[in-house]
Amino acid sequence: MIKELLKINDLKVSFFTPAGEVKAVNGVSYSLEPGKVLGIVGESGSGKSVSSYSIMGLIDKPGKIVGGSIVFDGKDVSTMTKAQRQNLAGNEVAMIFQDPMTCLNPVFTIGNQIAESLIHKYGKISKEEIKKRSIELMALVGINEPEKRLSQYPHEFSGGMRQRAMIAMALAGSPKLLIADEPTTALDVTIQAQILELLKDIQKKTGMAIILITHDLGIVADMADDVIVMYGGKIVEQGSVYNIFNAPQHPYTKGLIRSLPDLSKKGEKLIPIQGNPIDLLNLPQGCAFAPRCENCMKVCIKHMPEEYLTADGHRVSCWLYDSRANNSTEVKNND
Repeated sequence: MIKELLKINDLKVSFFTPAGEVKAVNGVSYSLEPGKVLGIVGESGSGKSVSSYSIMGLIDKPGKIVGGSIVFDGKDVSTMTKAQRQNLAGNEVAMIFQDPMTCLNPVFTIGNQIAESLIHKYGKISKEEIKKRSIELMALVGINEPEKRLSQYPHEFSGGMRQRAMIAMALAGSPKLLIADEPTTALDVTIQAQILELLKDIQKKTGMAIILITHDLGIVADMADDVIVMYGGKIVEQGSVYNIFNAPQHPYTKGLIRSLPDLSKKGEKLIPIQGNPIDLLNLPQGCAFAPRCENCMKVCIKHMPEEYLTADGHRVSCWLYDSRANNSTEVKNND
């Protein structure tokens, strides 16, 4: 039996603002096996990034984990001391962000910043070993003339090279899990493809697990083994990448896939998801997607759906899969 590398159970994260409590993550549960790639998709504000920041201990005030548990490699993250969390972040779990220019220190060379990651991992390590290992990491992520590049500053790197440098820093600690938060958003299409190929190649070589956070379904289809679809701080659907794309179950997932451009249907207009994104300060009583759902029923407005296991192994939170619900579409405002 394969041991779970990561298990998140009923995670709840809120941000306490002057305007009220923002329930950014509202009861999320999932697990990840070693060596697997998990894609988390959803629009801005769905909670996909916040749920992953919680693993790294990057939730600061006014944010707070208010419920649930995070267990990584058998260790409960919520009970860790600050020192243990710092050891976890970088050594066992690493993260790369969407804009490397804001994450790299502009006044230190790339070599100095990779060296810092190596010292964090190994403690006492000679300058010769740091240089050797840094060159190896730069070469691994496809940076040409790595020895020369070590003495350069972030502004001397292109956007794609900065992202490669960030990946090199993340790999310095030989992590078991890499969290990639929108890793290609700030890059042009050609460089995006190169970075994704790099991540796939490194994943195969190292065997590490990856959580890929994105709003781009094309990236998920190309890289992920399993997919989680989030909306309004909750998981609305999860399953294998094949089943999610070939037989989506939740109306929101269907809407996301339907809105993708299809080159075989030239001249046809894209079909957007109607309505406005959810207001996390004023969550509806029932399903968060109900105000935008074309299949909305009375029960959707008043009650939160449970999670249902469908025939193809999907897990979906929708009243359409509950035999107790009236599956005929009803007018939302009909009393």
